Amino acid sequence: MFKKILNALIDTPVLTSIFITDLGILMFHKPPFLFSLAMLGGLMAMCMYYGQKLALFKV
Repeated sequence: MFKKILNALIDTPVLTSIFITDLGILMFHKPPFLFSLAMLGGLMAMCMYYGQKLALFKV
């Protein structure tokens, strides 16, 4: 499972760098509220994209 996640992150380097940078800024800095809200929305959208792409839990 970890290898599948790592391969998906390597396949899309631009989205991965945006994801990591966004997460780091939200965790370690205190951006303004509206900017933080927009970044959180972007982070959620990327999480949904990676979740759909990986489909780790097949039902």
